[in-house]
Amino acid sequence: MTMPTNCPAQQAELAISPAIPDLAVVIVTHNNAHVVTRLLDSIPAALGGLGADVVVVDNGSADGTADILAARDDCRVVRSANVGYAAGINRGVAEAARARAILALNADVRLGSGSVRPLLDALKEPGTGIAVPQLRTPCGELRHSLRREPTLLRSLGLAATRVPALAELVSATADYSRAHQVDWATGAVVMMSRACFDVLGGWDESYFLYSEETDFALRARDLGLLTRYEPRSVAFHIGGGSGQSKNTHAMQVVNRVRLYRRRHGVTASWCYYLLVVGGQLKRAARGDRVSRFAVAALLRPSLRPSQLACSRRILPQ
Repeated sequence: MTMPTNCPAQQAELAISPAIPDLAVVIVTHNNAHVVTRLLDSIPAALGGLGADVVVVDNGSADGTADILAARDDCRVVRSANVGYAAGINRGVAEAARARAILALNADVRLGSGSVRPLLDALKEPGTGIAVPQLRTPCGELRHSLRREPTLLRSLGLAATRVPALAELVSATADYSRAHQVDWATGAVVMMSRACFDVLGGWDESYFLYSEETDFALRARDLGLLTRYEPRSVAFHIGGGSGQSKNTHAMQVVNRVRLYRRRHGVTASWCYYLLVVGGQLKRAARGDRVSRFAVAALLRPSLRPSQLACSRRILPQ
């Protein structure tokens, strides 16, 4: 027998079972008071009528970011110690509504109007677990955000040749005007299915910062869940929203080697390590101070950022 719509039991069930939103939006902040409000202001137009649960995980900001967020009524704030970007995403997903799609955002982006629905549509393509938009600068210029899988040849520093076998960066303008599958992309804006997130066990928190998006996309591909680039979706990325230092650059370089080591054998990984050291030495010789420290961190494990917990072996893992 069908229960009438005015039945008290049915009304009570509806009251305690709110509708699941179309997606969960997870933003991770760290000293982003100067940019995060612009991101939040851009979300309603980007959603275009879709429903979203917006959760911001503040990783120990010291500039009042968390207080600014707490004063708003368009997001929920989770205050955390600085546990890293991947851990922030995982915490945000755990706190957010269990929607079928998750949109992970850097704080220093601004979403274009109507940019969310094309990403959701991209996730519906067979075998797709991740969707990424076209990224532009705040002035509207195209950002080269697409990447190929790291290889020994691509670590030789010959990206200027634009030969795909030698260049991790995808730089051909034509590749940014069409929807297609990619190995991975800059992690400023990443849409992923909840199923993809769950089967991978979330993002790998051991990277702390940098390479976590590469790792997530490549592990997803290993399971047949591909990354799809969708140029109908546009976002504007400032870049460096939490600043750059010798420590963060060292973290970026060390994590590149860690990522490669976790996916390849010892001999190939030593070759990759030496090529990365050589590349940083070239930059250091040109006067790049952060590269000098990166070389030191690669050669002396004790100098590596403590958050990476990889200070015991020369070849980081």
